[in-house]
Amino acid sequence: MAAQPTRIGLAGLAVMGQNLALNIAEKGFPISVYNRTTSKVDETVERAKKEGNLPVYGFHDPESFVNSIQKPRVIIMLVKAGAPVDQTIKTLSAYLEKGDCIVDGGNEWYENTERREKAVAENGFLYLGMGVSGGEEGARNGPSLMPGGSYEAYKNIEDIVLKVAAQVRDSGPCVTYIGKGGSGNFVKMVHNGIEYGDMQLIAEAYDVLKSVGKLSNEELHSVFTEWNKGELESFLIEITADIFGIKDDKGDGHLVDKVLDKTGMKGTGKWTVQQAAELSVPSPTIESSLDARFLSGLKDERVQAAKVFKESGFGDVLTDQTVDKKQLIDDVRKALYASKICSYAQGMNLIRAKSMEKDWGLKLGELARIWKGGCIIRAIFLDRIKQAYDRNAELANLLVDPEFAKEIIERQSAWRRVVCLSINSGISTPGMSASLAYFDSYRRERLPANLVQAQRDYFGAHTYERTDVEGSFHTEWFKIARQSKSNM
Repeated sequence: MAAQPTRIGLAGLAVMGQNLALNIAEKGFPISVYNRTTSKVDETVERAKKEGNLPVYGFHDPESFVNSIQKPRVIIMLVKAGAPVDQTIKTLSAYLEKGDCIVDGGNEWYENTERREKAVAENGFLYLGMGVSGGEEGARNGPSLMPGGSYEAYKNIEDIVLKVAAQVRDSGPCVTYIGKGGSGNFVKMVHNGIEYGDMQLIAEAYDVLKSVGKLSNEELHSVFTEWNKGELESFLIEITADIFGIKDDKGDGHLVDKVLDKTGMKGTGKWTVQQAAELSVPSPTIESSLDARFLSGLKDERVQAAKVFKESGFGDVLTDQTVDKKQLIDDVRKALYASKICSYAQGMNLIRAKSMEKDWGLKLGELARIWKGGCIIRAIFLDRIKQAYDRNAELANLLVDPEFAKEIIERQSAWRRVVCLSINSGISTPGMSASLAYFDSYRRERLPANLVQAQRDYFGAHTYERTDVEGSFHTEWFKIARQSKSNM
């Protein structure tokens, strides 16, 4: 028990909660911790002793936990999204006082945060929904933090989060007040959607290099290590290089080859795609990554399908062509980078659309800044994204920023070669293909949508606009077509 009140409390001591508590304590803020399963409390306090006698104080009951924190109290919850959050709020609220602040650090649906902010305000409590990115390692050593909700609540924890967040040279702590309502949760959700896209694109690069280029794991380790020294430098490229270097501890060969090809998910990617549909924001790279996860889940069906098509002469790779490895590696690097720009462009446009709908006033350049460190999608080119929005805060799409446009033009031939090679080899690259289609659609002044709208008017009298005259028009297509047929 602390001799005097602690600066902050944290409830929910799974690994993320434990690590964040230890990070806060290490930065000089005494912290009270609580968990419904009391063994986790003792485990956290024990870790704090071992990791430098950190000022972490454990409590086995909610009342003594709440009362141990200095007023106005600030309590971070790190519990599973949904009902457990409501239950934790109910448990803590019995002992909180007017002006106290609750911070939800989980991956919560943004509307739940807005509902809870209103509900706790009736008791005089403040509320924040704070996205936390960086995984277990980030929580312990410096995550990217995305707090949204009550600005007053943010000011109560600002001194803490500025020190606890990842620190990036020349751009500061990876935290900022995001905006009102559920904006912090929404931004974290889209961050995760971009992460889905990034991971899928990297997986496709791996598949093409391995299945068509016949690169070994040693070669892949070398390629990704090299890529991490250039424009693709990022956390995900770095860990991918690491994965290719790890041998199996339960048998021969590399561990990556023994991992079942079935990807899990927790819902934020699905929410991102649903929001993109709601707001009519095209996000094909992120959508394709979600579909790829769904398809990966059909493992048993895919095993049977492979048997059926092998019997008909379809192997895993359709052509066994010899490729220039050096050229392929360079092409795939360029295709990955160009596709990645599309994924981030889609995510940023989704955030902008929601910000406009909800009047959140989100600053896209500032989001790029706080994603430069601590989080899973941290990458060197986020600095360039920030600069693009600094040059033009109203930038319609990253694709038309002069620098990014130039880079895509320089890489588009390689991008097309990779997609064509993959198609001809029977290797699916849904993320790269969807990104290329997004780019090609966005850069064209005229699309075949005129025919689709004509069809809609034909069968449903939905009307259409014309290119040469203003207004809405409807044509009796069926009657005209029938007359012309009868006159033939």
